[in-house]
Amino acid sequence: MFEKLDVLRQAQAMAAHAGARQSAIARNVANADTPGYAATDLAPFAEVWRASGRSEDMRATRSGHLGAEPGRLAFSEALARPVPGATSPNGNGVSVEAEMMKAAEVRHQHELALSIYQNALGILRTSIGRPR
Repeated sequence: MFEKLDVLRQAQAMAAHAGARQSAIARNVANADTPGYAATDLAPFAEVWRASGRSEDMRATRSGHLGAEPGRLAFSEALARPVPGATSPNGNGVSVEAEMMKAAEVRHQHELALSIYQNALGILRTSIGRPR
């Protein structure tokens, strides 16, 4: 019963997305001096979550419901997309300053996912009579 709570699933997906996006940012920074390298980034989490079919729309909560295929969100290089912007004379499209700003956003997203997860667990513990 508790392993399929949507709030926990969404918090886990948000943390996984933050980790995958941080990996893309690290790859961009590592290749900041590579000639011809184009910076990549993942789509925002809300966009990916909506596309996965697990948004606020009707959802299957039991295996007998139509369309109840349990899908996993996979955040990989397949979801990476090029970042438009200016390029340097050697064709490199990485702006280290922009990547650092993205890294701060990703840190905030990861902390938000952890906070949601911790609060949901606190509510569950309280509901079964085991306060923190």
